Amino acid sequence: MAWQSQFHGVCWYGAAPVSHVAGETMKVRYGPGFGAAPGATRVSGTPSFAMADYAPAPTLRAADPAALQTLAGQAMGTTWSVRLANPRFAPLAPVREAVEAALARVVRQMSTWEPDSDIARFNRAPADSWHALPAEFMAVLECAQAWARASGGAFDPTVGPLVDLWGFGPRAEPLAPHAGTVPSAKALAQARARVGFGRIALEAGRALQPGGAHLDLSGIAKGYSVDLVAQALRAQGFTDFLAEVGGELRACGTRPGGAPWRVGIAGTERTLALRDQAIATSGDHWHAFDHGGRRYSHTVDPRTGEPVVHALASVTVLHADCMQADALATVLTVLGPQEGLAFATRHGVAALLCERTLQGPVFSTTPTFPA
Repeated sequence: MAWQSQFHGVCWYGAAPVSHVAGETMKVRYGPGFGAAPGATRVSGTPSFAMADYAPAPTLRAADPAALQTLAGQAMGTTWSVRLANPRFAPLAPVREAVEAALARVVRQMSTWEPDSDIARFNRAPADSWHALPAEFMAVLECAQAWARASGGAFDPTVGPLVDLWGFGPRAEPLAPHAGTVPSAKALAQARARVGFGRIALEAGRALQPGGAHLDLSGIAKGYSVDLVAQALRAQGFTDFLAEVGGELRACGTRPGGAPWRVGIAGTERTLALRDQAIATSGDHWHAFDHGGRRYSHTVDPRTGEPVVHALASVTVLHADCMQADALATVLTVLGPQEGLAFATRHGVAALLCERTLQGPVFSTTPTFPA
């Protein structure tokens, strides 16, 4: 359960959303935190969550109005971009500062790559100790716990020991090719003994460290960062924008002129008209390793302790909040094509599931996903 939105060019597996704005396409290809693509140009710096290999800042077409403006940058070990309607031509420097501050807040609180983050300190805390958590951290953890209960543990914020055991967590050389190994039965049993969302008690803004619990919010916090960026933009007075962090997107309001923001789903001919909606994708194509003739995905099933083995290549979820979309994309990826589709349908989730077959990709959608 690493940061989810894998996408490489236009290959069908890993159907991450890319923005289509008046005919312009943003291509994104992710690195170690998402899965390294060979030959990519690396972004330097410490990987807080993921490393971005290739994410060129989108360019405006000549036909676009001057009030449609773009900001882009690097943060959280990946890239971000904002396309916003700015009819007052307000200065963009304060906007950039607000976006970067929002993303830095997520890193400071929830990045397992940062040794001094709030989540890292919680993970090192002694048994039976209570810890006051920042409001943002608590909101994400509460949401994670809710989907953990609803999914019967297919989503579990305490999955950290398993993610690390399989080699998908923070590592000393994040830019090196992934070199995971299959753990022994004893090591797997020891890691599984530390996993279980029911071990984490929450009350009045505090969380209990029961001893050995290792929180990993990688399957939800990047989506939350998009929501936090949207909140920061609204605080700056903007109502119409498309915000993206590492491939997860949230559309608010409309483009100048009243048209909806349009987002394409990679690997398909489809584009979605979005207004006040978020989209998140989970995929498995790049972040994996091969051993003994088997390919091990970065998505670990907390219930079994092992990487998922089904043929589900990617999941795309629509929701009002990107945090919820991100979490649900992870839930469905763990559950697999049949159980995931049933879960999404039962919970009214707008989802598109892409299954890898010998005949090519097979797509399934829930009734609430746009036709």
